[in-house]
Amino acid sequence: MRLIHLSDLHLGKRLDNYSLAEDQGYILSEILNIIDDQKPEAVLIAGDIYDKTVPPVEAVEMFDDFLVKLSKRGVQVYVISGNHDSPERLAFGERLMEVSGVHISPVYQGVVEPIQQKDSYGFVNIYMLPFVKPANVRRFFPDEEITSYTQAIKVAIDHMNVNTNERNVLIAHQCVTGAERSESEEISVGGLDNVDASVFEPFDYVALGHIHGPQNIMPGKIRYCGTPLKYSFSEEKHIKSVTVLELGEKGNVHVETIPLRPLRELRTLRGRFSELISRQFYEDTSYPSDYIRVILTDEEDVLEAMSRLRAIYTNIVRLKYDNTRTRHYAELEVMNEVEKRSPLSLFKEFYEQQNGMTLSEEQTSYIEDLIEGIWEEKQ
Repeated sequence: MRLIHLSDLHLGKRLDNYSLAEDQGYILSEILNIIDDQKPEAVLIAGDIYDKTVPPVEAVEMFDDFLVKLSKRGVQVYVISGNHDSPERLAFGERLMEVSGVHISPVYQGVVEPIQQKDSYGFVNIYMLPFVKPANVRRFFPDEEITSYTQAIKVAIDHMNVNTNERNVLIAHQCVTGAERSESEEISVGGLDNVDASVFEPFDYVALGHIHGPQNIMPGKIRYCGTPLKYSFSEEKHIKSVTVLELGEKGNVHVETIPLRPLRELRTLRGRFSELISRQFYEDTSYPSDYIRVILTDEEDVLEAMSRLRAIYTNIVRLKYDNTRTRHYAELEVMNEVEKRSPLSLFKEFYEQQNGMTLSEEQTSYIEDLIEGIWEEKQ
């Protein structure tokens, strides 16, 4: 059975002041071309369909059009909600859409029933687990010990009663420990939302969403397919792709990727102003059509630099300087790095300074639970 793994479309997202609607429409068309070529039995979309819980009309229409085109191709579609989505809004009409082969995860109620697809090797059970927090799971299993994301996901999976003699696929939207993150993702303090990969043991393949960089957590078994587009300059070096999964008989899983070429790239240009506006520099490149971040190395500020650069680089997104003056300010800003440290590391340092000893394992666990509880209440 061949499956396509997608996630984190973030429809409706903007790059600073630029709408990415045209870029997103283009990349969805490219994905449809890949689907036409690969002819999968199903498409798995692992959350963050939209960039906001209340998406703009344009984004909703774009996703609706994408689903209609998938349905017309006879492909089964499995969609879960991510942390950026409203599970209630996304699941609206899901029972009606099932008739067209579009399956959307309902709001989590403590029960996740698999949907079966069959091939020459038998059944494949597809489980859809939308993004959940410990409080969401604890509500339905008050007698279980659930104080962390790992415990929450483990309890949710334990109650799925997965038959490990059959082939099982899970679609989930969580941060698994060890994943490399990007600036465009929502990051919890201290990595408190991390889930240990061991909880996914019952599954032959786990199609993950949430992390924007394509990467394997466990090759051939647990994978983030990444976003189809670059959504921040921290993703500039990413090679975006579509993940194609081939399920053979039990224990036989093959994963490959097909690169995606965007309508516009994200690029950083660095140098003196005179260099960046020289005809020889920009006429030999495709830079003028891309989304550009400019880092000027001139020691003095250039008059009307942004507007003059925009005359050449139409889609310039940001402008900053890197020179003696800005590096001096950067050194001063190091003093503010404390704001970026986790609450646990700050508390540990404070405790050591006050008491002349380090926290014990029991004390550390207690403080972690307190921080987790406070963080959950603020979500």
